[in-house]
Amino acid sequence: MTTRREITHNGLWNSNVALVQLLGLCPLLAVTSTVINGLGLGIATLITLVLSNSMVSLIRGFVRNEVRLPVFVLIIASVVTIVELTIKALFYDLYLVLGIFIPLIVTNCAIIGRAEGFASRNAVGPAALDGLMMGLGFLIALLILGGLREIIGFGTLFAHAELMFGDDAKSLMIEIHPDYPGFLLAVLPPGAFFGLALLIIVKNWLDLRRPAPQPQPLEAAADSA
Repeated sequence: MTTRREITHNGLWNSNVALVQLLGLCPLLAVTSTVINGLGLGIATLITLVLSNSMVSLIRGFVRNEVRLPVFVLIIASVVTIVELTIKALFYDLYLVLGIFIPLIVTNCAIIGRAEGFASRNAVGPAALDGLMMGLGFLIALLILGGLREIIGFGTLFAHAELMFGDDAKSLMIEIHPDYPGFLLAVLPPGAFFGLALLIIVKNWLDLRRPAPQPQPLEAAADSA
């Protein structure tokens, strides 16, 4: 059994969907030209992970092994459809920006991977927590990459916040420098690859700096046995 602490640490760091498993790269690289775009898709993916994991866990005892994958895909597609229609109804302008990448959440290997590898083998509580942490780890990666590309590419931060939070949120935009000319490469696909590579380098560097776990003395190991 995996503890809640392990599930949380795996989702946010050790098995981060974007930085370790390198799954969901298509939306990760395509929509992170701004923080708000990344936030919108990240929240949609997080909700999908939580709901699909929970539903897969609930029905895991009633689905035959021969048809489990088609059933899981059907559940994920149903959840994504609900999320897509909700975004279209509440955040129509953001829906137009994200476009095809909302329905493409169905094909995100991270979601079907968590359904098959974790939710189908665990109770509803741990499955929902796993979906929450995996989705949150993916969301954080989207936000950091989106912020990095927006600052370098446009010289702004939280631009177009009104797409999610209404017209009053226009004041949230931070302009780094009024005369900043912008850097086109940062908002083009190559810039997304460079930004993701930088994040992976930083994560691996931080992992290498962590002290290695000390082995237990033989006496302590014998006592615990």
